[in-house]
Amino acid sequence: MRGVTRRLMLLDTASLYFRAYFGVPDSVRAPDGTPVNAVRGLLDFIARLVQDHRPDDLVACMDFDWRPGWRVDLIPTYKAHRVAEEAPEGGGVDEEEVPDTLSPQVPVIDAVLDAVGIARVGAAEYEADDVIGTLAGRATGPVDIVTGDRDLFQLVDDGRRTRVLYPVKGVGTLQLVDEALLREKYGVDGPGYVDLALLRGDPSDGLPGVPGIGEKTAAKLLAAHGDLAGIMAAVDDPASKLTPSQRKRLDEARAYVAVAPKVVRVAQDVPLPAFDPALPRRPRDPRALAELEERWGLGGSLRRLLSTLEG
Repeated sequence: MRGVTRRLMLLDTASLYFRAYFGVPDSVRAPDGTPVNAVRGLLDFIARLVQDHRPDDLVACMDFDWRPGWRVDLIPTYKAHRVAEEAPEGGGVDEEEVPDTLSPQVPVIDAVLDAVGIARVGAAEYEADDVIGTLAGRATGPVDIVTGDRDLFQLVDDGRRTRVLYPVKGVGTLQLVDEALLREKYGVDGPGYVDLALLRGDPSDGLPGVPGIGEKTAAKLLAAHGDLAGIMAAVDDPASKLTPSQRKRLDEARAYVAVAPKVVRVAQDVPLPAFDPALPRRPRDPRALAELEERWGLGGSLRRLLSTLEG
């Protein structure tokens, strides 16, 4: 319908089901004793998000490749510590190390979301972050990105009405991340967060950063020189006010600084399949959903979600 602005919510799905897994006791189990804490926790998260924020469209963005080869080619340490089993040479995706009782729940999550009718979107050779970046860039209305990953702060853009909802405790307590918060906490805007993150590094992603330059120093350098290009220009300018140690460390990190932006910056041109992002009022496949509910004992979590969608 022309003239109607739709609010889009993008879920960093793996980030949320990891949080659900660790936040909901594993005593929450299916009738056969299989843990379903991540499944039920994620359904409760989505119900609460829809209830509190009333999106018109909602997309569960998926990691079809959690460690894309093109990123590893640039920085071999990228997420290397999380690899449980490497893919065979010549193809495939490295297997990510996840808790033993979480892995079996992921296909259940996929099946339940599909049966409910919530759009579940991913792309080969890309992470969920890249799917989120692409969909946020295409959006014409306000966008809420729900993630526990600070990397996505780079997409915050007040002008485009794109913000991050960052879970502090479950999804009932969310930190609203806009440009004002980024400037207050980090001294940068959304695009500037990429430069901050790559200078600072991130051990959880295997990004080394520039040795000796932490978050505060990175923020000060960006404030003084504008962006990464300005900082590196200062390295070559004997009159710049870099300290000798900063100049030395940045100079020695040139090879890393040259490739890191492509690794840290989310892709915004991911080829995606056609899909309907509209939030469903009723289940897409009631029969399949009823079977899943019985098989996995989804109980109140699924009923709460369906009731929220109907409302």
